Amino acid sequence: MAKLNERWIVQPHCDLVEVADGIMTVEGSIVMPLGSFPRRMTVLRLQDGGSAVWSAIPLHEQQMARIEALGPVRFLIVPNKAHRLDLRPWHDRYPGAQIIAPPVAREAVTEAAPVNATEDILRDPAIGLQPVDGTEAGEFALTVKRRDGTTLILNDVLSNVRHPNGLGAQIMARLFGFGVTRPQISRPVRRMLVKDPAALASQFRAWAAIPDLHRILVSHGDVIDQSPKETLDRVAADLAG
Repeated sequence: MAKLNERWIVQPHCDLVEVADGIMTVEGSIVMPLGSFPRRMTVLRLQDGGSAVWSAIPLHEQQMARIEALGPVRFLIVPNKAHRLDLRPWHDRYPGAQIIAPPVAREAVTEAAPVNATEDILRDPAIGLQPVDGTEAGEFALTVKRRDGTTLILNDVLSNVRHPNGLGAQIMARLFGFGVTRPQISRPVRRMLVKDPAALASQFRAWAAIPDLHRILVSHGDVIDQSPKETLDRVAADLAG
């Protein structure tokens, strides 16, 4: 596990992109030897004002201003314990934001900042926060309903790193199966996070059955907006096999 950041350290990132009404996402980078590895933050506008931030990444001030234009940052969602790297500086910047983390991640996340809840306290009828079946409550997922359909926001249970940047990232992405040729569950996640493959396969099939599923956002890799249902069904079949 990388050392937790104490200060607001901005690593390379793209601009925020609004993929649906009130859903902004940004791809950032973790600098590594001989390249960089992608990571993604997503920001949700809440119906009663303000925003919820999924897997927080420090951005340059011009992009932070776009988030703050939504109103107060009210929630910081840490989707699993590995995604607490920049939680402390975000908490320092927005001390009024409530921190939500999965139950089994609470102790680790508290090393960065106090955890306020381990369940859905967003109180937004268009947003559903849930623990991912098969991970022993170690991973969160989100469903967000908008006019164009449902956006599924996943963390580490699915990767889609189609464009690893640099030799080091290419080697790591291919060696550990981070979805270079198609979205998949990486080998480290299968080993460390997946506790019940059959339950996780059922979870993927349940997501695939969402009637108006429009896109999938993952914390590592490109947005999946082509055949999201088929992608989830295939990953479920891979788990079952």
